[in-house]
Amino acid sequence: MNRTIITVVGRDTVGIIARVCTYLAENNINILDISQTIVQGYFNMMMIVDTAKSSKSFDSVQEQMSKIGEEMGVQVKCQREEIFDMMHRI
Repeated sequence: MNRTIITVVGRDTVGIIARVCTYLAENNINILDISQTIVQGYFNMMMIVDTAKSSKSFDSVQEQMSKIGEEMGVQVKCQREEIFDMMHRI
């Protein structure tokens, strides 16, 4: 399994989840876990996805997800799970 952490942060707007999930589905990326909240108009989502069956490279997914975020006015970040874990170790 090739797990990636995707975070989305920004002002809430219609279609954020739909747009991100559509891209993932079109690229054969499976959502393993998802959590999202909206606090005073600000949207925050964290996803754990499996990219093992995707034909796209991690760098390509990362770049395209960032572009999708820019188009929607939110920030989308992708990190490999092992890097995310190392950054958040106590």
